[in-house]
Amino acid sequence: MKLKLLLILTCIFCISSINIKAQDNLSGTWNGTLTVAGQLRLVLHVTQLQDGTYSGKVDSPDQNVSGIVCDTVSVNPGTSGSMLTFTINKLKVSYTGTLVNDSTLSGTFTQGVNIPLDFHRTDIPFTVRKINRPQTPKPPFPYKSEEVVYNGNGLQYGGTITIPQGNGTFPALVLITGSGQQDRDETIFNHKPFAVLADALTRDGFVVLRVDDRGIGNSTGNFAASTTADFANDVNASLQYLKSRREVNDDKIGLLGHSEGGMIAPMVASQRKDINFIVLLAAPGVKIIDLMAEQNAAVMRSAGVDSNFSENFRLMYSQLITTLGNAPDSTTAMQHALPVLQSWQSKQDTNDLHKLGFNTTADLQQYIRETYAVVSTPWFKYFINFDPQQYLTKLKKVKVLALNGSRDIQVVSSQNLPAVRSALIAGKTKTFETKELPGLNHLFQTCTKCTVTEYGELEETIAPVALQTITDWLNQNVK
Repeated sequence: MKLKLLLILTCIFCISSINIKAQDNLSGTWNGTLTVAGQLRLVLHVTQLQDGTYSGKVDSPDQNVSGIVCDTVSVNPGTSGSMLTFTINKLKVSYTGTLVNDSTLSGTFTQGVNIPLDFHRTDIPFTVRKINRPQTPKPPFPYKSEEVVYNGNGLQYGGTITIPQGNGTFPALVLITGSGQQDRDETIFNHKPFAVLADALTRDGFVVLRVDDRGIGNSTGNFAASTTADFANDVNASLQYLKSRREVNDDKIGLLGHSEGGMIAPMVASQRKDINFIVLLAAPGVKIIDLMAEQNAAVMRSAGVDSNFSENFRLMYSQLITTLGNAPDSTTAMQHALPVLQSWQSKQDTNDLHKLGFNTTADLQQYIRETYAVVSTPWFKYFINFDPQQYLTKLKKVKVLALNGSRDIQVVSSQNLPAVRSALIAGKTKTFETKELPGLNHLFQTCTKCTVTEYGELEETIAPVALQTITDWLNQNVK
């Protein structure tokens, strides 16, 4: 699902800036450390252009990501000093900080929640930590690996197909990425989980097609204007390409979806007659609005926020999102949502509120503005109203494996896995298995702290037990 706390960072290649109304020159490099569910170092590069406007880029050294272009950077005079604001639209990120001295910006980072964040001007930016990813496959491979380009839905798709050695045909599957614009390897924190999966499955005798999302790599299309339904159409195009390959056994074609991909796989499989099996990794089983509310609470708990406070936030979140989703414009959204947030705030402990940056009415208003900006996008409008049950109950002839990690705080296993199982039973699915894997997080890594920032700290990309569980099930039920 979409991470609310700047955890899945993808490169954004767009440049934007707006007019300056301040005298201070805030050009330079600024270091900051975001503290929530661990520590995440950020580097902000600010440049003043010849026309007086500003542009900016953000690095996340702990995630091995650099050069994320800010959509807007503005500097305006404030009552206490110059105020710098930047936004990164695709990540739903914004920051506003006040210049308290020549080398310090003190402010609030917003992505789903408000988090206090100070930047310090420096000549020595944070650098990338040494990252070891021992599971990432490296050639030579004991199978054929081919870069492919194909067309469908008026778009071009780029991907990699891996094919076992030997003659004849093989069972085959398409891998479906999770939320956010992902490349074919579903690269995150320099992990390449889909490359690892494709390697394991192809070694086990499966043809595997993994594909760049719209607008990234060799795939065309407008990702920002698309919805989950559009991504399902992309999967259909990939299936048609897969079926065109002579190495594929048309009677044994399947899908493997992770997170939002685990929503898409049942959507596609329930509407086609040629899908033999699907593998669901951390797939939603309940309505997405309920999943998102629990996700927020679980992330807060992992960051050390009081469980009662987290539960109260969960209950308020569903009401707030419904209110914002029904608002026809931002003004109405503010009028209807602010009382909801203020009523909740009045009943909470001040210390807990401060952890989220909810100190003043202005903080609440900023949170509403940022949240409405997310809620009003085409993707979120479709996503938040999605109920996976309507598709999971239509998989009678499709073989299904559904896995969740017990320490997943994005798609909480105890909430979603039983719901997946109940839907499959209700739909009279003939062959299925649901299984919780102890000690694994949302990426199916063996975790210790099991926080979202730990994803990048771990060397393991996918736990061997997860890979073995998938291949054992496929060998038993598909081959």
